[in-house]
Amino acid sequence: MSDVAAINNLVQKHAALKKEIAKIIIGQQEVIDLILLSVYTGGHSLLIGVPGLAKTLMVNTIAQTLGLDFKRIQFTPDLMPSDILGSEILDQNRNFKFIKGPVFSNIILADEINRTPPKTQAALLEAMQERAVTIAGHQHKLELPYFVLATQNPIEQEGTYPLPEAQLDRFMFAIELKYPSIEEEVAVVKATTSDDTVAINALFNAEEILEVQHLIRRIPVPDNVVNYAVTLVNKTRPNLDTAPDFIKQYLDWGAGPRASQNLILGAKAHAAVNGKFSPDIEDVQAVAMGILRHRIIKNYKAEAEGISEEDIIRKLF
Repeated sequence: MSDVAAINNLVQKHAALKKEIAKIIIGQQEVIDLILLSVYTGGHSLLIGVPGLAKTLMVNTIAQTLGLDFKRIQFTPDLMPSDILGSEILDQNRNFKFIKGPVFSNIILADEINRTPPKTQAALLEAMQERAVTIAGHQHKLELPYFVLATQNPIEQEGTYPLPEAQLDRFMFAIELKYPSIEEEVAVVKATTSDDTVAINALFNAEEILEVQHLIRRIPVPDNVVNYAVTLVNKTRPNLDTAPDFIKQYLDWGAGPRASQNLILGAKAHAAVNGKFSPDIEDVQAVAMGILRHRIIKNYKAEAEGISEEDIIRKLF
């Protein structure tokens, strides 16, 4: 199949996938779009929202429609790294045997990831970046495709630990879930208080998802789009002369090079699912909020004046 035919096929399958997910998840179209873009590019996503917004159900439903193995890890204050990665035990013959932890799956739902201390949060770092884990000096490869979809409660809530910047940077998207509209909430209540059960069909398999990821990387990008993405990221760095005055005024730190890479990958995927064979500046802007939101660090002045990361990113456009 040519790349043009493959993109046309992806447009159809993407639309069918969203229709299948909508059987269970009402509304939240933008959130689902960004999660699927991260799947098509091989990235990870962080879902931020208060409890009760169906974050866990959403990830579970997406895993089913993609036909992938799925494991859920409930992060708690007493969770240990070995509870995630696995550990070595002595078998009957007094030989060490590695017992795999739940991290060995295609899709990992790291539920309430910020309710566990930094030591346990860091256990996911190697898995997210290298698609491997090292136990007792031995590296164990993870099966591809591999995604971490983490959920996080707002850090103002009690019993939460802010994620380290190094770990936040591993997430391609930070996606904010908002409360549903009245119409959507009425539909949710009707659907969840009846005795009806809905069957979900798997529309992809692991091999097809890997093919989509290679397809996305083969999409050509004009130089002016790459320059726009890199310039946009550079403007978030308050220590550079090229940074606008409001960036120097309100930010302590800007986004790193991984943001530029993700902007281009995200723009390629956004173009592909919309039937375009090459991304433009609008595709970069469409994914920029989710990619930059968690990579810029506000200073005290921005906090005091009630200026959000979203306000700063919108002003950058």
